[in-house]
Amino acid sequence: MKTLHDVFNETNWEIHPSYPEGTMVKVLRDEEGAKTLLLKLPVGFHMEGHSHISTEQHFVLEGSYVSDGVEYQEGTYQLIHAGVQHGPFTSENGAVVLVIWDPLPNSK
Repeated sequence: MKTLHDVFNETNWEIHPSYPEGTMVKVLRDEEGAKTLLLKLPVGFHMEGHSHISTEQHFVLEGSYVSDGVEYQEGTYQLIHAGVQHGPFTSENGAVVLVIWDPLPNSK
């Protein structure tokens, strides 16, 4: 089954309950342990460093953020392998980031 999402449409955004205040999320896929979502980071965003049990990919669609002292601007990509500590993250002017998590181990 094909699913169509307009990633720039302003509908279907929700407050992300476990991210810093003002962070919005639009879930594009959540199935069999894999997730694809858009994160809208607010102006002044700050999140401490952390790690995940699955591989994570970031595509910066708008704006920029800084992670581990590196600025990721619009059009950049970051691959973060499972178990790797990453962050802290900051975004002075906000950003929209496409985030993809690989399926969790043993989720199939």
